[in-house]
Amino acid sequence: MRVRRIGAVVIAAAAAASLTACGGSGSGSDKFVVGIKFDQPGLGQKQPDGSYKGFDVDVAKYIAKELGYTDDKIEYKEAISANRESFVQQGQVNAVIATYSITDDRKKKISFAGPYLVTGQDILTRADDTTIASVEDLKDKKVCGAQGSSSPKRLVDKFGAPWKDQFLTEQQGYGACLPLLENKQVDAISTDATILAGFATQSPGKFRLVGKPFSEEKYGVGIKIDDKETRDKINTAIEKMFKDGSWKKAVDANFGEFGTFFTTPPAVERY
Repeated sequence: MRVRRIGAVVIAAAAAASLTACGGSGSGSDKFVVGIKFDQPGLGQKQPDGSYKGFDVDVAKYIAKELGYTDDKIEYKEAISANRESFVQQGQVNAVIATYSITDDRKKKISFAGPYLVTGQDILTRADDTTIASVEDLKDKKVCGAQGSSSPKRLVDKFGAPWKDQFLTEQQGYGACLPLLENKQVDAISTDATILAGFATQSPGKFRLVGKPFSEEKYGVGIKIDDKETRDKINTAIEKMFKDGSWKKAVDANFGEFGTFFTTPPAVERY
């Protein structure tokens, strides 16, 4: 009896260790936890019924499937621009897929798979405002951006700190910028064309996308900095999504008429 009890204890301990080893960061052993935006039409948006829709969501589902997770095993957490890196660093998620531009500064803190989409910083203004035709016209305009996003910083670098104090308003997310633009509290929102296109599509006739990008934004999948194995697996999944037509299908489904700006998938950067 004593031998049997000892054996049972050993087996139970081994089973517990196995479960612990299988668990991904930010999840239990059977969940793929991904940080996405909840307020960005066309990219990542929580629906009234509790489901999630958008290009980033489609990319997340495809990657999860390739890693062995069914849709019901995906858990979505809201990632705003300001908390994406901490989500990854603290292990609250397995990955962040939230219009997350790959930059050299960010690569010092986390790792990136991808890019899975390339866009550029653009400008959204009211449909009846014809005074803004390029980034140069923002030098004396009130602009809204999101905290933690690289987009406001690019404008501050261009126009200087005094411009920031006088003309820049920052909100937690770009969704909070939209009513400010509609109510003429700001003159423009400036961030990635994909984000702006999503908002413009949701409100036909109200807003105008200037259509003159002045940067290159490479959207990547943020993961822990030392997890090369997962990065390689996600890169392989992204390349498969490009080749089998799923990427183009997701572009057309989520960007509508603006899908013509994203006709060619980018080259994945392995490192």
